[in-house]
Formats: sequence, structure tokens, C-alpha cells
Amino acid sequence: LTCPPRKPNLLESMACGGVAAAFAVNFTHPIELVKTRMQASGGGIGPTVAGVMKNGGVPAFWKGLPFGWGRELSYTSVKLGAYAPVRNAIGAGGADAPIYLKFFAGALTGGVGSIIGNPFDVLKTLAQTNTDKGASLGSLVTNLHKDQGIAGFYRGVEVNIIRACILNATKMGVYDVTKGYVSDTTGWSRKDVRCSFASAFVAGFFMTVTVAPADMLRTKLMNQPTDAKLYDGFVDCAKKTVQEGGVLSLWRGFVPIWARFAPQATLQLLTIEVIYNQLGFKGI
Repeated sequence: LTCPPRKPNLLESMACGGVAAAFAVNFTHPIELVKTRMQASGGGIGPTVAGVMKNGGVPAFWKGLPFGWGRELSYTSVKLGAYAPVRNAIGAGGADAPIYLKFFAGALTGGVGSIIGNPFDVLKTLAQTNTDKGASLGSLVTNLHKDQGIAGFYRGVEVNIIRACILNATKMGVYDVTKGYVSDTTGWSRKDVRCSFASAFVAGFFMTVTVAPADMLRTKLMNQPTDAKLYDGFVDCAKKTVQEGGVLSLWRGFVPIWARFAPQATLQLLTIEVIYNQLGFKGI
């Protein structure tokens, strides 16, 4: 007799989420590096890719990956792994549960995760935008701490929390709800990989639409020089960005953001569903 799948507890689910995210980031990091440099420089995709190749060759696309792993094992283990337990704890696990509760669960886990992972976000952004071949990852940590202290690792945290709440509410809420629609329409079970893939792809698109402005501001705030402060918080950053490039500049890099979010969301969600299944846990 096979035992029916059980719901994972919080720590089990967070471990599954961290492993799934750390696996996925190996494939999506190059896309994010291009996106981040586009947002920081204002350049297009072609010149940005050419610049990366010129300065460091193919390996340069994975610059800052160790910080990416740290981010996924901290931030994403919470925002992805804690979603199902938190959703279930607030009574939003059923198919007929209010949609806003699913979005709330996503926003809550995303916000908490962003606070934990902010130092890795700052360091990853600095590493990805740094074109100095001689600068090591260790020197980025040392210089940031020397110039700004512990507070430097939490710069941009306000906009990062806002971004994470919007992103995860959209990602997990849309994914959860879409799985129900896809399952009802096609007859596929919620555990079917086709159902998960279709739902994750839809979630990736809506994530990009809603989170692109916050993602742009976060990149600008975190990419400030270690020895200087260009913006007085996210409101000042938003104001100056709109003044310089107009409202639509907040969506600069939309294509690479989508190119990153769609496969990243798909890989993360498919991987965590596979891990849940292999360990005998219920899926999302």
C-alpha cells in the first residue's frame, strides 16, 4: 500500500524551495546579469551582451553566481518554500479559497524572504554590474562594509520588500489559481507536469508586468557606488528615474526581465513540485 502524500511542514517546504531555486539560478543567472546591466546603464540588449563578451567572455555571464546561490538559499527558500504552509495556515489551501488570501500568502512570504536575503541581493547586483576584471567577490564585501558598514548590505531594502511582495503575490497567487483553471479545463491533475508548466509560464508573464518598475528601482538603489549615495530612498529614486527617462523608463529591460522570470518561475516551480512528489509531499 502506498501512503497518501502529506503536507510538508514549514522547514521541510523551505528546504525544498531553497534547493529548487539554487538549481534554477544556474540556468537563469546569465539572463539576469544582462537585465541588471541594461537597467544600470540604460543600454540595449545587443550592446550589453557584446560588452559582457568583450570584457570577460562566456564565463562573465555567470559573474556573481555564488551570491546568487546565497540569495536563493535564503530569500527564495522563504518566498517559494514557505508559501504552501503559510497559505494552508491562513485557510487558503482549498480550491474554493478566496484569491486574495493566496495573494496575501505570497506577499507575506516574499516580504519576509526579501529582508533575509537583501545582503545577497546587494552583493549580487554589485558583482553583476562590476566590469573590473581584477575585482574579486571578496573585495566587494570588504569595500562595502568598509564604506557603509552593515547598513550598506541593507540599502534598497524598502524597495526590495515592495518588489518581493508584488512579485511573490503575483507569482504564487497566479500560479496557484491558474493551476486550478488549467486542471479544470484540460482534465490534467494538479501534479501533472503539463499543468505546472502552463501555470508557471502564465505566472512569469504577469510577474514581469507588475514587478518591472520595482525591479528597476531596486537595481538602481543597490548599484550605487559603495562610497556614495545617489538616491535618498526609493521615492527619490523613482522621481529621478521618471524625470530622466519618462514613466515608461520604469519598464526598461522588460524583455530580458520576462526572459528571466518566465524560465526562472517555470524551473523553480517545476523543480519544487518534483521534489515534493519525490519526498511524498503534496504539491502546491
